[in-house]
Amino acid sequence: MANAEECREALEQLSRNMSKSTGDVRKAAALDRSLSCRITDLDLTFTGRLRDGRIQDVVTTPGPPSAKSEIRLTMSSDDLVALVGGRLNFASAWASGRVRLEAGFRDLLRLRTLF
Repeated sequence: MANAEECREALEQLSRNMSKSTGDVRKAAALDRSLSCRITDLDLTFTGRLRDGRIQDVVTTPGPPSAKSEIRLTMSSDDLVALVGGRLNFASAWASGRVRLEAGFRDLLRLRTLF
């Protein structure tokens, strides 16, 4: 099981990856939306803002998110680290229920290019 610091670093790495992206990935990352990433095995939620191609203003809180974000991810700590590290395919993890992604329909269409 990854720890909270490893999860935070994975989110920072995802943010760095998005900021360097081009094409369709860059367009998807250019959304301005609230974001939450619920880490089930650590009982933590990272919240922030997806803005200008980066995840900004990340805050860690215990338990589930206190407010409903526009983009919501839910997964285990190991799955977050594996996704960002390229060792876990998002589509197969999502299809098997290991990773949940909730957002508005238009956002889902744009976000599919990120993973």
